[in-house]
Amino acid sequence: MAGRRRGWFRTTRNTEWVQQARQVLTTAFLDMDQRQSIAEAAVAASAALFPERGMTARWEPVRARCYGASGAYLALNDRLDQAEREGGTIPQPEIDGVIRGLADAARGVDEFYRGNQAHLEHAVAVYGSVPQLAAQARAQAQRSRQAAESSPYAGYPSIRQCAAAVDEALLTLEAAVAGGAGGAIREAATRLETRTRELSSALEAAPGKQHSATTALSSAATRLDAARNRLDRVPPAMSALLREFAAASSNDLANNERQAREAIAAADADLARARAALAANDPEDALDLTTTARAHLATAEECAEAVTDRLALLRQVREQPADRAKAVRFKLRDAQMLAVNKGVVPQWGSVLDAQAERLDRAAAGLTGRHPDYWAYVSELDAISAFVAGVVERMRNTDR
Repeated sequence: MAGRRRGWFRTTRNTEWVQQARQVLTTAFLDMDQRQSIAEAAVAASAALFPERGMTARWEPVRARCYGASGAYLALNDRLDQAEREGGTIPQPEIDGVIRGLADAARGVDEFYRGNQAHLEHAVAVYGSVPQLAAQARAQAQRSRQAAESSPYAGYPSIRQCAAAVDEALLTLEAAVAGGAGGAIREAATRLETRTRELSSALEAAPGKQHSATTALSSAATRLDAARNRLDRVPPAMSALLREFAAASSNDLANNERQAREAIAAADADLARARAALAANDPEDALDLTTTARAHLATAEECAEAVTDRLALLRQVREQPADRAKAVRFKLRDAQMLAVNKGVVPQWGSVLDAQAERLDRAAAGLTGRHPDYWAYVSELDAISAFVAGVVERMRNTDR
């Protein structure tokens, strides 16, 4: 009877010792595990939303340390179960070592989290809002689609195009939600919000399209009349060029009148179609046609002005040919002074001197009954551009 009491007493004391050891170990493990779970969830949110931050790679060694401590804890727990069953013991230093491992792992988690706290908490907050963001984006999109369908302007190309883009973005969001990837859901929801805003903007702009098209059409018609008037000045200007100056001065303008007339005819046809579109309650097509007409009118104006401007320029140069050369010589002297001041005469002096010789040859070429003033002007412009390029390069030598 006494022997049985002594065995029972040892078993009781052994059980108490194991339970105490297990309680201390479990407390340390649960503390570490809780910290690890919080950090791991935050890292997962960061990886889903901001993969460029590379938080997963930075977390991996901390996570491995936690897994190592957890493995040691589970192995010791098995041995404690055995000791409880069989009455054995485990050295206290070994238990203390596992507890220290769990505490060190928990400390590593804390250090990692504190070092990235602002980003991790932001990632968790944003990730947590993703379902709500998706729901809000979906609801707004559905409201905008209903508004578009019931709008009297639903047939406008801009409305149809924006509505189709919203439908596509909705499908993309649904696919992302089905996939469950937070980053993809957030990106799809953001894209859907953008497409929804575009549809809303198109709906808001639609009522004013009729007025805008009417105004644009009227303005383009006025511009068409002005272009026709400008074109009327081209034949006499071309005739004057051929009479007063060398043929080479206007060879490049020989087709300008024809090109201008073709462009005006094209603009006139576009504006006629624009009026028909406007009458058919299609102001967007009218606006597009008016824009095309403006492009044709710009071509016509450019062709006509090239002839009249050339005549005015050549007459001015003929009256005072030296004035234009004087302006270029002034630029050349400034460039030569810059070369001296910067100490780059060995590199650029001869180059600039050569431009002075080009100027002299250009002036000497103004001979005969009809000097080629256009060639003279073209050469002076080329010299001026070359000198400007040299000046820019000299100025860049200090940078």
